[in-house]
Amino acid sequence: MNNRIIHFEIHCPDMAAAKKYYEDVFGWKISKWDGPMEYYVVSTGDPNSRGIDGGMMPSRDGQPRTVNTIQVQNVDEAVTKAVANGGKNVVPKMPIPGVGWLAYCTDPGGNLFGVMHPDASAK
Repeated sequence: MNNRIIHFEIHCPDMAAAKKYYEDVFGWKISKWDGPMEYYVVSTGDPNSRGIDGGMMPSRDGQPRTVNTIQVQNVDEAVTKAVANGGKNVVPKMPIPGVGWLAYCTDPGGNLFGVMHPDASAK
């Protein structure tokens, strides 16, 4: 299943407040990721029901935003196609250890999105 949104990220100016808010309002389970950056894994409910899970991280520029990540066949090809159609590659391809490869782009209007392909050997 490619070219579908598979993950969301909430970029938070105040991580502690945002974490408490989403846990209290929606009952989401939010836990610290054991990786190289400050990142929290968000479980939004029963994995056998419809919907997606996501993550939360501190906002890099102090602005709140939500970013959707789209699973693609190949990150390099998706970035090339995004740029060829008027978008920009704003964060180059990077490994998410044990998960896959991820890059961030913007569309011509400036909307930020991620593209990712799975690869358990990514380091």
